[in-house]
Amino acid sequence: MQTLADLIAAAQEKVAGPEVETKDVELAVKTIIEHMSQALSGGERIEIRGFGSFSLHYREPRKGRNPKTGEEIPISARRVVTFRPGQKLKARVEEYVGTESQ
Repeated sequence: MQTLADLIAAAQEKVAGPEVETKDVELAVKTIIEHMSQALSGGERIEIRGFGSFSLHYREPRKGRNPKTGEEIPISARRVVTFRPGQKLKARVEEYVGTESQ
């Protein structure tokens, strides 16, 4: 599992190098994530070519069941964030999964 700290460390090592302070890299990563969050909460779609796209989908209200009691409960309508991977990401994952299963 990757964490935000892992992402910041990887960006620091790969892109920034020792001449850029970690707090500056952290600010850049957090700014990108904040901008993505604001765009999605405003109903916008985000597309990162080669990686994938994030969008909002509407889920109708429905009836669910409490698994413990079996009682029917109402589930309200809501919007959920969905991610659709791009072709390059799919290819990299498939390449990794293919080497792992051998």
